[in-house]
Amino acid sequence: MDAQHPAKEMTFHIRRFDPEKDERPHWQSYTLVVEHGMTVLDALHRIKETLDQTLVYRYSCRMGICGSCAMLVNGKPLLACNTQVFSVSETILAIAPLPNFAIIKDLVPDLRPMLEKHRSIQPWIQRPNVAELESPEGEFKQTPEEMERYLQFAYCIKCGACMAACPTLATDENYLGPMPLAQAYRYCTDTRDQGFHNRKQVAGAGHGAYRCHYAGECSRVCPKGVDPARAIQLMKRRLVFDYVRLYRLHKPAPLLGADPEAKRRPDVPAAPPYTVEQPAGNGCNACSATSTKPAGQSS
Repeated sequence: MDAQHPAKEMTFHIRRFDPEKDERPHWQSYTLVVEHGMTVLDALHRIKETLDQTLVYRYSCRMGICGSCAMLVNGKPLLACNTQVFSVSETILAIAPLPNFAIIKDLVPDLRPMLEKHRSIQPWIQRPNVAELESPEGEFKQTPEEMERYLQFAYCIKCGACMAACPTLATDENYLGPMPLAQAYRYCTDTRDQGFHNRKQVAGAGHGAYRCHYAGECSRVCPKGVDPARAIQLMKRRLVFDYVRLYRLHKPAPLLGADPEAKRRPDVPAAPPYTVEQPAGNGCNACSATSTKPAGQSS
């Protein structure tokens, strides 16, 4: 026991909902002794193991990378695995599923609408010459400065916290939302990509970027510092420039080609064959084949 940080007894109010039994969600309370350093996810594990085995929640990596365990903790969307209990409260913790999503069960939100919107903005590299992607002969040239233009937005882990905090999405379920729009800008800013005119049909439509009121809540709650609010404003600017014909498409990053002198190291095996059937009709078959993988929806 840490004398400087003694354990404390806390009350956890958890929002429960079983669609097979309940007409509407309800709150259930648990009393748990919390030690210093225990995360919200650790506490949920302890409750499930010692108090209530029926509690359902989603998690995977337990290190702030997969985004599976995003939930509402004392009114703020957070990653349960990346949030220590005492950093939020030392007395009472109220835990609920992410708002702006339907509930599958207990703390598990239905993220399928978000993933479908994400897929609608075509989140893969698109090239005029599709063969460059289907049969790559080398890397595409990109400078460190060009990469920095979109790198911050590429840190998105699709946790849904920004969507849960968005006031516009709360009143318009058809609004694309901060995550898909930020990713639309991420790919349009990538010098390897030439898919802006395809994405603007969705991002510039009635439920696209211009529905954003710039409340900034999405950036405030993002656990990875992506700043989707900024990405949406930059996307608006690009759409305006395109409308008044001041935006010029950049030339696609050139293909460097294979180095004729390069040889595979004997200790590095060749890449394995594809394990997912690849549909035809877009420039990045692997991404589009897995972007709505149902495994991300399991509880």
